[in-house]
Amino acid sequence: MGNVKFDRRGLLRAGIGLSLAGALEPARLLAAPRFAHYPFTLGVAAGDPAPDGFVLWTRLLPEPGTPDGGMPAADVAVRWEIAEDPKFRTIARHGSAIADASLAHSVHVEVTGLRPHRPYWYRFIVPGADPSPVGTARTAPAPGTTPDRVRIASAGCQNYEAGYFTAFAHLARESDLDAIFHYGDYIYEQPSKGRATPRRHPATEPYTLADYRQRYELYKADPDLQAAHAAAAFIMSFDDHEIDDNWAGAFDKDGSPPEVFARRKAAALQAWYEHVPVRRAQRPGKGAMYRRLDYGTLLRMHVLDTRSHRSDQLCEAPGMTRAELDACIPIDQPGRTMLGTAQEAWFDHGLASDTRWNFIAQQVLMMPYDARKDGTTTPIIGKDNWGGYSLARQRLVDSIRARKLTNVVVGSGDIHQHIVGSVTTDLADPTSPAIASEFLATSISSNGTGGPRYPGELETLDHNPNVQLLNNQRGYQLYTVTPGHWHAEVKVIDQVDRPDGNVATLARFVVDPKRPGPQAA
Repeated sequence: MGNVKFDRRGLLRAGIGLSLAGALEPARLLAAPRFAHYPFTLGVAAGDPAPDGFVLWTRLLPEPGTPDGGMPAADVAVRWEIAEDPKFRTIARHGSAIADASLAHSVHVEVTGLRPHRPYWYRFIVPGADPSPVGTARTAPAPGTTPDRVRIASAGCQNYEAGYFTAFAHLARESDLDAIFHYGDYIYEQPSKGRATPRRHPATEPYTLADYRQRYELYKADPDLQAAHAAAAFIMSFDDHEIDDNWAGAFDKDGSPPEVFARRKAAALQAWYEHVPVRRAQRPGKGAMYRRLDYGTLLRMHVLDTRSHRSDQLCEAPGMTRAELDACIPIDQPGRTMLGTAQEAWFDHGLASDTRWNFIAQQVLMMPYDARKDGTTTPIIGKDNWGGYSLARQRLVDSIRARKLTNVVVGSGDIHQHIVGSVTTDLADPTSPAIASEFLATSISSNGTGGPRYPGELETLDHNPNVQLLNNQRGYQLYTVTPGHWHAEVKVIDQVDRPDGNVATLARFVVDPKRPGPQAA
């Protein structure tokens, strides 16, 4: 139990009148520990803004790196406060929640009763310890209203071992952010590479719940990541590395029996839920990760899940060499899916609105893209992105076309590069007109500092006429959305192998809601 002192006399007293996230629960026996160490070592976070509130998150962890984190094997009462000002002179809402021992003493509070489209400040309090850091989050606009603008950033792919999270420090200083869309790869499951790297992973790959919790503790202790979470609400998704590289539905990349992989996946997804600000509806086994967020009539955000329901990848098998994988041409079949039948229908239904913009916030490259290297003549099509699921991609494009939409923007990641271009009307013809714009945000740290292009990709744009920008630096993207235009800024960091990298704006693009396809600004 570490150095936390366990006050049994306070058990029943602490349990009176408490609820989890505002919902009434049966009375439970609660611990009232006296903390010998600061318990908010992983910071605070908010997520999934609604017009009347958002999710608040923290986790009590006074002793990181120990088997029990310095916590008792019992639930703990936590108080939360939301204020209209950063000094907490005017308290807008307050209440009590449960740090659930079965969920690593994490706290998820679904706050309601706030005013739309304005900033709030929040913190957590437990007896006998200093308050948590203060975070800020902005509620969404009221239904039926059209705000002048909404600002959303896109970021992901943060490999701890590959470099520092300096991009998050700069992102935390961006002004007037409504939310940060995290497209996935919040952690990397890979073991330490055993060579010189800016930072180190543990020596072994995680498989159990305890393993994944330890990996999240390592990542979430990072001060730059904590600063970004404290600066704005995150809209969380997950991709592959939260569980296992290139997993798909019931299958991992190593050919494990599905029942074996299911146990690992369940442990990994529970750890994901324990460490991110999402609602109970996204708790694994209780609901679905995909969901929809509206910013008044200005923006509808469709947050997709391109991992949990997809068919297994074509062309990928244990033991294949890179040359064999590149040479393999995926031959799709009608029964294969990227989203699953239920999510496809949900997405199609969600397009039936009068919103000014539809933002498809998802994980992997959607536009047609030829990844061949310089000097080669055979196209290389991605197998782990939408390129390997061509018929599912066609169904998505058909949904957009059937509703005659010109206001669709796709956000994606995974490739560790900035790519800006168009999803084309004819997916087999990259010179055909655009049906949607795509902004693929580069990594926070994965693949290291990088540069303008990978070696062997100087001629890539020649083979991809639908692509306007390709860059191999780290960073993030920032979208300022107005009724008349979608403005995108491509941000790059000059180094991540050492701390204190500088940020710069590499390029700016603009999209007209009546004319799909990004244009240089």
